[in-house]
Amino acid sequence: MIDKLKAAGEWKEMFLPYKFAMEQLSTTIRHINEEALHVYNYNPIEHIKTRIKSPESIINKLQRKGLPISLVAARDHLNDIIGVRIICSFLSDIYDLYEILNNRHDMKIIECKDYIRNPKPNGYQSLHLIVEVPVLLSKGTQLVKAEIQLRTLGMDFWASLEHKIFYKYNKDIPDRLKQELLSAAHLTVELDAKMKAISDEIGHLDSPYARIQ
Repeated sequence: MIDKLKAAGEWKEMFLPYKFAMEQLSTTIRHINEEALHVYNYNPIEHIKTRIKSPESIINKLQRKGLPISLVAARDHLNDIIGVRIICSFLSDIYDLYEILNNRHDMKIIECKDYIRNPKPNGYQSLHLIVEVPVLLSKGTQLVKAEIQLRTLGMDFWASLEHKIFYKYNKDIPDRLKQELLSAAHLTVELDAKMKAISDEIGHLDSPYARIQ
């Protein structure tokens, strides 16, 4: 199926709007960060990671969901063909950035899952957003969906380690390690709070870039 899609040129045509949408999102986020740095001398975003799922990954996910292996099914049912991960300095930056993104007119947040205030049972924390990005093409405007994940540095380090352990043990993590990971997740919350308190004490009393809204 995948070879037929590629041969027909359909796959390439589908991916172009996603490429444009990812570039738009990256530019938007970079501009928000640059404006905060220029106006308020504050850099809320540590770094940004982006990716587009490969055709193989898309087909595997469609199969896991029991969906037809088609371009239409991928566009209609997969919200994370584009993935953007934003690593913020502090927890407060995550929610300030959410408000900024929510007030923009060049994208629309259509879903929000808050795994920070409601962590997953294994300890995972992150703010997940599904957004629609209007992409202007010669044939008209196409709304492209993307997933944005917002985390602190501590949350990202924890998630990266958990991911490695998850696959090292073939998705069957020993109970002892599960407890260690859960304990580490709780310590990450404490560390984020302590680092924010130290930052506040030396001058960043509130995230000033929230005023960009």
